[in-house]
Amino acid sequence: MRTTRVTVAALLAAAALTLTACGGEPVKKTGGVTQIAGGQSNTKAGTLLDRPFNKPELVLTDTTGNPWNLREQTKGKPTLIYFGYTNCPDVCPLTMSNIAVAKKALPKADQDNLRVVFVTTDPERDTPESLAAWLKSQDPSFIGLTGDFATIQAAARTLGIGIDPATKDANGDVVSMHGAQVIAFSPKTDEGYVLYGEGTTVDDYTKDLPKLIKGENP
Repeated sequence: MRTTRVTVAALLAAAALTLTACGGEPVKKTGGVTQIAGGQSNTKAGTLLDRPFNKPELVLTDTTGNPWNLREQTKGKPTLIYFGYTNCPDVCPLTMSNIAVAKKALPKADQDNLRVVFVTTDPERDTPESLAAWLKSQDPSFIGLTGDFATIQAAARTLGIGIDPATKDANGDVVSMHGAQVIAFSPKTDEGYVLYGEGTTVDDYTKDLPKLIKGENP
């Protein structure tokens, strides 16, 4: 069974052009958003990175209104990071719900150890209060972060994830364009070593989380 691997350089380059990752499907930028189209084998949901991502130096505001340092608060902890927004009609709530359901299948100690971080791509509307309310319906332990858009955008791009400023569509609805990847960081190295696309299911996360908790390859 083959695990698809891609390099960090390829993912970062995807923010500017369309290419094919090593052994995977095309990496596309659509409407200014980095999207991983496929990038998975028939038997593996996660894409194992040849060169793991460094954890961004990111300090934002959490749902209590206090500063939250990503590196310090997640050091030595298995961590999943996702960039999205609470008014998203489909992908964001589904992604977080899938993770929440899979997390409940873990032993209590592993649930307590896992950090799931949701960073808003729409900070103008996603206040600490609105993030707290939205995440409470998913999993109260999930960490919601908001802050300066440029800071969030820069941090996302270090992980190969493109984000565009929120705009209004023809109907006047606000749309926040963003990549749909979940990055898993190892508790052993604090590096992001596995990438999940928007097609990842509850079963996929349920299968992989016990290994990610230990910093093992899924």
